[in-house]
Amino acid sequence: MKHLKTKDLTLCALFAALTAILSQISIPIGPVPVNLAHISTFLAAGLLGSGLGALSQLIFVLLGAAGLPVFSGFHGGLGRIAGPTGGYIIGYIVSAYVTGRILERFGKRTVQALVVSILSGFLVTYVFGTIWFTFITHTSFSAALGLCVVPFLPGDLLKTCLVVVLVRRLYSVVQRMLQ
Repeated sequence: MKHLKTKDLTLCALFAALTAILSQISIPIGPVPVNLAHISTFLAAGLLGSGLGALSQLIFVLLGAAGLPVFSGFHGGLGRIAGPTGGYIIGYIVSAYVTGRILERFGKRTVQALVVSILSGFLVTYVFGTIWFTFITHTSFSAALGLCVVPFLPGDLLKTCLVVVLVRRLYSVVQRMLQ
């Protein structure tokens, strides 16, 4: 990663805070709540790139691990990360990195590039989270998919559309700030 400047760290902190805020907008529908945290994850990846996007999500996870109530339902602590939803929380970091990396490979923030990268990021989160969920709860993988993935797909498509619009409108502004 390049030498971090104060404005890089400030933007990472802002996206970590945005993830914490959007995590609180949630609907508890089962063992994994619906929340808006992925919007911030993908905005960070799309606007800051793979390294800073992942760093912003790492900050979010570390704040929660330290006990700050940044996770859904104003929860925090290592117990939340070690619990059934921990894989999804950790998945935010990898998801931001993968999403940003795919966008860097495309070179442009076209609608197609954004959709492919965001859906890839969701896939990463689902893989991390679902495997962890099955391990912790001793649930079969297919049952975990039915509980933790399928109910979220329609909302995730809406989140994808929102992030595509926001990244396309904000990318040039944020890039000017980073220079």
